[in-house]
Amino acid sequence: MMYNLINELVTLVKTYEGSGANQAEDLHAFRKWLNSHFEDDQSSSTADPDWTGKDNGRSADSVINTSLVHLYRYAKIHAKAAITDSAFSTPDEFIYLISLVSGGSMSKTELIKQNIHDKPAGSLIIKRLLDKGLIEQQSSDLDKRSRMVQVTPKGSDHLKQSMDKIRLASAQVTAPLSSKEKKDLITLLLKLENFHQAQLVEKI
Repeated sequence: MMYNLINELVTLVKTYEGSGANQAEDLHAFRKWLNSHFEDDQSSSTADPDWTGKDNGRSADSVINTSLVHLYRYAKIHAKAAITDSAFSTPDEFIYLISLVSGGSMSKTELIKQNIHDKPAGSLIIKRLLDKGLIEQQSSDLDKRSRMVQVTPKGSDHLKQSMDKIRLASAQVTAPLSSKEKKDLITLLLKLENFHQAQLVEKI
């Protein structure tokens, strides 16, 4: 028998019993308390995290910036492994295709800005996709000087062939996080991204 687990459960029941007056003796109420109890523990343990250099004055801003750079590099390593033996030379190529699949046909400028690249770097990615026949371009009905790009059937096929590996690579980046932690992180990242989008995108 799992004696250690049973002992731990008995301890939790005793804590539950003493946590407030008239605690209900049913599994649903205990389970609800249990979830809240561990969320509180988790919140208290992460409220004031420790990091290298904290005692020497290294700021939270410095740690966050460094971690974001490191995570980008880790994500790139996983993404490169996912596109081995595929039609894609770089992760940016399939990211541009995903942008077109989800957002539909758009101008080259819109596509480049959506992926936070400067114009020369974004133009090179688009050129590679055009040369491979993964996207196609045509003049805009509203502005003949503007070139609209969209995914070709060939591009859709190659993206579908790689999607399982791409999804696995994405999951590996966030592997240690719970579902709740992922949602909390999305909320924080979107807050940061929306701020910088409003401040900086026009300067790209």
